[in-house]
Amino acid sequence: MPALVVALVSSCIALCVDAAPVSAHAAPTAVRSGWQPRPATYPGTVTQTDLAIPMSDGVVLRGDLELPADANGNAIDRRFPVIVTITAYNKASGSFSGGLTGGSPSYLVQRGYAQLTVDARGTGSSEGQWAAFSKREDQDAGEIVEWAHSRQRPWSNGNIGMSGPSYMGIGQIFAAGARPKGLKAIFPQVPADDVYRDVVASGGQVDVGFIPLWLGLVTGTSVIPPAVAATDPQSGFGALVDHLTAAATFTLPLVLDAMTGGDAAYDGEFYRDRSPERVIDRVQVPTFLVGGEFDIFQRGTPLLFESLQERGVPVKMIIGPWNHLQGSSGEGIGDAGYGSLSELQLRWFDRYVRGTPDPTLDTDIPPVTYYEQGSGEWTHAQRWMGDQHAETFRLSGSAASGGGIGVLTQGRTVDGRAIVPPVPVSGMCTRSTSQWMAGVPSTALADLPCWSNNAPNDKSGVVFQTDPGDTALRLRGPINARLYTSSPSGDGMLSVSVSDVAPDGTVTRLSGGWQVISQRALDQSRSRYLDGRLIQPYHPFTRASKKPLAAGEVAPVDVEVFPTAARIARGHRLRIAIQAFDAPHLLPSAPDLPSSLVPLTVRTGPLWPSVLTIPAVP
Repeated sequence: MPALVVALVSSCIALCVDAAPVSAHAAPTAVRSGWQPRPATYPGTVTQTDLAIPMSDGVVLRGDLELPADANGNAIDRRFPVIVTITAYNKASGSFSGGLTGGSPSYLVQRGYAQLTVDARGTGSSEGQWAAFSKREDQDAGEIVEWAHSRQRPWSNGNIGMSGPSYMGIGQIFAAGARPKGLKAIFPQVPADDVYRDVVASGGQVDVGFIPLWLGLVTGTSVIPPAVAATDPQSGFGALVDHLTAAATFTLPLVLDAMTGGDAAYDGEFYRDRSPERVIDRVQVPTFLVGGEFDIFQRGTPLLFESLQERGVPVKMIIGPWNHLQGSSGEGIGDAGYGSLSELQLRWFDRYVRGTPDPTLDTDIPPVTYYEQGSGEWTHAQRWMGDQHAETFRLSGSAASGGGIGVLTQGRTVDGRAIVPPVPVSGMCTRSTSQWMAGVPSTALADLPCWSNNAPNDKSGVVFQTDPGDTALRLRGPINARLYTSSPSGDGMLSVSVSDVAPDGTVTRLSGGWQVISQRALDQSRSRYLDGRLIQPYHPFTRASKKPLAAGEVAPVDVEVFPTAARIARGHRLRIAIQAFDAPHLLPSAPDLPSSLVPLTVRTGPLWPSVLTIPAVP
């Protein structure tokens, strides 16, 4: 199975690098001030492979070092600032051709940087056993930076930056949280904040779309015979044995435990240790974040930004209309208007790692740049959340699956109910499907209309929508759906999508959220409110917080709809659709499956004030 997953993802990477991401405008390389990227200083690069990087516990990690070279391919004999990337995808596997890594590092190297790419513990040519983002791996990240910072490295001037997307982006947060000597700036693309809520079990059900795909990718690339075996057979053989052991003792047991309702199905210390939110308040270095509105870490990247900005850390964030592979490749980032990914990294690292003055950086690039769905415009803000106000839309009357659309209104409501049928294939072939499989499906089958029109899927649940708007409605940030719900089993899941309905009936899914009914307990101290209204609920998702509904009980269930930015045009409608499944994204654990195969009832009206609350932008 891992080999199949690796082949699928690798083929998709090739497609994603060639395919243009969704975008509205092509932007010139130059930015408003006239800043231009400096030309290459050196004509070529040269790579040293599998350098030994000893960790404090004796385990040896391996890194490839790319250095500037002259026209004859000889390394330039001088010290350079170093960009460090730590990967779990085997630096020798070919994954560094684009999609998983953000592109070739040669652009920076030819402009006077050294690039050190290191296989994480238990992957590639590195020794040890992989245990994704364990505290030992976090410690490794800091030690790698300090190793590169050391004056013992004849190619390093001691100033270090870090780059890379996804796993490599998350690793940067942990490295910066360790505050290693020499680290000056980081550039994480599509990183997570809280891995449990962001991706592992959004809403309390287990992610069976992305997580197995990802674990299979790491495992598959890890059991490739290490490249270092050609020059150091003993180290290579030992690393391979460690990697095979980790697959049997970490990866497979983790998946089985989650799917059978074990501790891995609930939030707790295991996931807190692996979440960047644990260390983000220790990060002090300038940070440039890239996020995607259809990314698997759609929820987490803005939270990292807010935490850094609140503490005065120099930080910028660009959020575009990208899935995970698109956000990782950085292929469409030039559409934001500041240059390509490589040019942005050059400007960021020149300013904060190389120390080159750049007086127009902050005026050229606002703190927040985001793509606004609906208008297709790139817009800007000083804060992710700051100028918004809460607007609440009430669900009114009844709705029926397959038709019988209910009312979403800011006016008076009438009592009603809607029966949400348990359709296990709800969610199949939607923007959610592609999002939670990292963009693989919509890249491989780009012509399917279901990626851009959610109308067919909405018929598998119930729908409430507004009348056509007299004016445009803009929103930016997280959304809350409070739904008064009952269930004959006391459990089940509410899968919510928020959409824009065009006059021709096309339904564009803007974002989604999910919530297991038995995990409806609300931690008010960690929930977010806007104008006194709940806008981003926080649920504990522990074994202790699980409480099914009593027979006949109707209770409010707050569904966290992941943050987005959109403009609902004049004449369009705002829609909320509710299903009981989101396949192939989420699946109940085996013990919870029977109680999920039941119809759910959503109540509306004055007695049961089900509402959708959005962060509206003036």
